[in-house]
Amino acid sequence: MRLIKISLCLLPVLLLANFIANDMKNNTVLICYGKLKAETIKGYGYVILESKHYLPSNIRVIKSQNEKVFAYISLGEVNENADHYKELKSSTLGKNKIWNSYYLDLRSANTNKVLMAMIDEIFKKGYDGLFLDNIDNFTTHGPQKDQKPELLALLKQINQKYANKLFIQNAGLDVAADTATMVDAIAIESVATAYDFKTKKYQLKEKAAFETLLGRVKSVNQATKIPVILIEYSDSAALNKQVLERIQDTQFDYFIGNIDLQTLPKFKE
Repeated sequence: MRLIKISLCLLPVLLLANFIANDMKNNTVLICYGKLKAETIKGYGYVILESKHYLPSNIRVIKSQNEKVFAYISLGEVNENADHYKELKSSTLGKNKIWNSYYLDLRSANTNKVLMAMIDEIFKKGYDGLFLDNIDNFTTHGPQKDQKPELLALLKQINQKYANKLFIQNAGLDVAADTATMVDAIAIESVATAYDFKTKKYQLKEKAAFETLLGRVKSVNQATKIPVILIEYSDSAALNKQVLERIQDTQFDYFIGNIDLQTLPKFKE
């Protein structure tokens, strides 16, 4: 497990891992991919940001006011608006029409080269770790399900190069047993909620579906001992209350925000 380091030179990571696993309070997570003023981000345990919006000086400010700061990166897709889109477009396998993004081919040497270069630049800014998105793309029913070995090889490469950094896996419960030694936490979206992309409606997930998914999350958490972050989507205080009623007994950390994740969460009364 990455949460149990052996080398004494990695003591700070050991302390953080213990902090993530045992002492993190609920509702101390911020996820925002839009640009925020660094001075306004305060008091969080996990801060997850889009790296291109911030200078190293901004990250120093944010780190001084929060526990740990992570940069977003997708290992499975590239959006048309991404700075590295042109570099990766030739190494894609199809399009995700919901998010206007393209599936990455991890068998391409170019993909690996571009992703590692991106990670190098991110860590030069001072981030504590990475939020690894689209891991579910490589699971049984994902669009890149046949590239699971390539995903695991890439994660191993990242871990070896950045042994003193932290990694949050987003989704991918089916591969958690394989990734458990290479990540420090796992985030799961829409356990209690079910945003409808066609109607753009925020709503609760059907109770049976919620209980089934929550059961899977708990099972993975118990089997791997990886801390869990629940990511839920809401636009109202009323829905927030319902979400909290559903997840309050889990003791998992959570974030409740708007679906676009471009601003600080805004909720109508």
